[in-house]
Amino acid sequence: MDVGTTGKISLDHIYSQPDPRSYFGTLRPLEYQIPQLAKPHFAALAREYRESRPVSQHTVLDTNVSDTTVLDIGCSYGINAALARCDATMDELYERYAGPDAARRDRAALLAHDREMVAARDGGGVRFVGLDASGDALAYALAAGFLDDAVHADLESADPTEEQRRRLAADLVVSTGCLGYVTHRTIARVLEANAEAGRRPWMAHFVLRMFPFDPVEDLLDAAGYRTERSELLFKQRRFATGEEQALVLDTLSDLGVDPGGLETDGWFYARLYLSRPRNRPERGTH
Repeated sequence: MDVGTTGKISLDHIYSQPDPRSYFGTLRPLEYQIPQLAKPHFAALAREYRESRPVSQHTVLDTNVSDTTVLDIGCSYGINAALARCDATMDELYERYAGPDAARRDRAALLAHDREMVAARDGGGVRFVGLDASGDALAYALAAGFLDDAVHADLESADPTEEQRRRLAADLVVSTGCLGYVTHRTIARVLEANAEAGRRPWMAHFVLRMFPFDPVEDLLDAAGYRTERSELLFKQRRFATGEEQALVLDTLSDLGVDPGGLETDGWFYARLYLSRPRNRPERGTH
């Protein structure tokens, strides 16, 4: 397996397939679980965001009115959206795409199965937009109904088009593990697009401990955000090889991050960073 400068193996191939079977088949043995752990934190932030808006803007949250837009950076096949929209679990998705039935279905059958799940279980109230550099993953997530819209772009290397800027406008911006590969450059372009739309989205990012969040936090601070760093740590996945673990431990050592009892036990760990505008309205005010 190829490894990058940080030591983390490259899994790029699993994001460029016509459906998620390779993604889940590869990650299942590694017990990849960060989207499941992130789910309640994203839901809590969405509730807090809704409650903070002026009462005149409130809607009945249990209806099918899509009153909150979530932009998922590095969304791949729409995993976070599928978990939230269908109240699914990672175990359920692993069985769905890496279980014995998955091998007997072609892409069309998988999509039909997914659309049935969305139709039966979509709780409504949230509109999901995915941002990713993988057109294959986005195409599947859109066709399955996990995403309502998508932006196929690499905002590390280029500004979004006018149409993409419009689609980047959101109430909440979330990510589960892409920051570090995606940097402050992408966040800056998302902020610019939202500023043009008159929005200041709240943010929740799960970031591996091997990637400093400081450049993003500094950018957000300059843009008028306050960032809270959770004291909780969250398992992302197991190390794939001993070499990967050794190289990541070296990276953490260089950063002055103590891996004792965490990465030394065989897991990647992430921390949650919550960023909100400093001058947001008080909860429930007019």
